[in-house]
Amino acid sequence: MTQLSLLDLAPIIQGGDAGLALRSSLDLARHAERLGYHRFWMAEHHNMPGIASAATAVALAYVAAGTSTIRVGSGGIMLPNHAPYMVAEQFGTLEALYPGRVDLGLGRAPGTDQFTARALRRNLAGGADSFPQDVVELLHFLGPLQPGQPVRAIPGQGSDIEVWILGSSTFGAQLAAALGLPFAFASHFAPTDLDRAIAIYRDQFQPSTRLARPHVMAALTVVAADTDAEARRLASSLQQSFIALRTGQPGPLPPPVDDMESRMPPEARALLDQVLACAVIGGPATVQAGLAAFARRTGADELIVATSVFDHAARLRSVEITAQAQTALALAA
Repeated sequence: MTQLSLLDLAPIIQGGDAGLALRSSLDLARHAERLGYHRFWMAEHHNMPGIASAATAVALAYVAAGTSTIRVGSGGIMLPNHAPYMVAEQFGTLEALYPGRVDLGLGRAPGTDQFTARALRRNLAGGADSFPQDVVELLHFLGPLQPGQPVRAIPGQGSDIEVWILGSSTFGAQLAAALGLPFAFASHFAPTDLDRAIAIYRDQFQPSTRLARPHVMAALTVVAADTDAEARRLASSLQQSFIALRTGQPGPLPPPVDDMESRMPPEARALLDQVLACAVIGGPATVQAGLAAFARRTGADELIVATSVFDHAARLRSVEITAQAQTALALAA
């Protein structure tokens, strides 16, 4: 059975605040745990009025403390924003507190604009160009202690943290393959290179002490409801949010609208068709068929679902329908 996981951006809704978003994330993680989801990941974004998970390690500590079995991790930590040593300490601390449950997904994008990136780092030296070297350095701090090693990550050294490479292009696939690490592709918002990246990763994979064979996770957006019509209405919140982001007007997640199609100019429709090419939006039967088709296309070992829905109860229901669809597919296999 293909494992099912959940990616959460801790959406701040219109009329809400970051505290509500993070409390909702914890409730969502508990719900996902009860439903049998394998992982609960949160993502690092900065200067985004609609996302509350900027301090990702802190948010993950909150979620991990309120759950007991589900794996928690970053999807991801944007490594150019951080010294690898600091990341090793932060996630080593999480692993010390919640042993055997911590994942560290690493991305090379800044997760923000250049002004905010400068505020995060004081200067833009290195950045994405030094990502491969930074990953190797981080693995060194998390690995076994070496003779004469002068700097140790405490906690962190010798920890049992799963380290992943995230990507939305073929670069991440090549790096994950070269280092022998699991690879997660961000097809929920950047689907263009999905098939090519997975093929490159599998073809070029080099076994390592961390991983003997290729392991792929593929992301997709899922908005599920009891009917196709209701799912399309709920998905209008995400659609509005994507359009606002891509037109330079990011904001809190807006409430759904009933007539989204009539509100969109052709260029907005084209944008959504591209960005959400790997989205599944519909009732139980539609979601089950969409998950099956995506799993066949990618051959992924795991699927990770992103679900941004304005109403929290409707979001919980979406996650429940998705889990039920995945279970039905497993039983039918």
